[in-house]
Formats: sequence, structure tokens, C-alpha cells
Amino acid sequence: MSFKIPEELREKMKELKDQVEWSEELREYIKKRIREIEGKKKLDKAHEMIKKTSSSPIGTAKKIVREERDSN
Repeated sequence: MSFKIPEELREKMKELKDQVEWSEELREYIKKRIREIEGKKKLDKAHEMIKKTSSSPIGTAKKIVREERDSN
């Protein structure tokens, strides 16, 4: 893969080439972005699944916990 960058940026990268492994930096950034995007897709899918499920009335969890505590 290749892409164009502005000449000014290219010059700055050249100045730092002994301090930064640019190809590795870019690979890691791409991996990170892919993980972020895939994670967001999974989260969106989970939200859609939750929306499709029926919800319990407000206070149901509190009531169940109270009943469980009182039964012991």
C-alpha cells in the first residue's frame, strides 16, 4: 500500500527517521483503528439487540434483590 503525504510532512519524517520506525508506527496505528471500528460495530450491534428485547418496569431489579434478601 502506498499513499501521498505533503512534502513538508515527509521532510519532518526524514529528520526523525533515526528515532521513529515509521512503517511500524503506521502498522500499529492501522491495527488500532481497525480494533476501534470493529469494537464500535460490535457495540452498536449489542445496542440494537438490547433495543429489541423487552424491558422490565423500573424498580424490578430492586424488587427481586429485596425479595431474595427477605427470603433468607
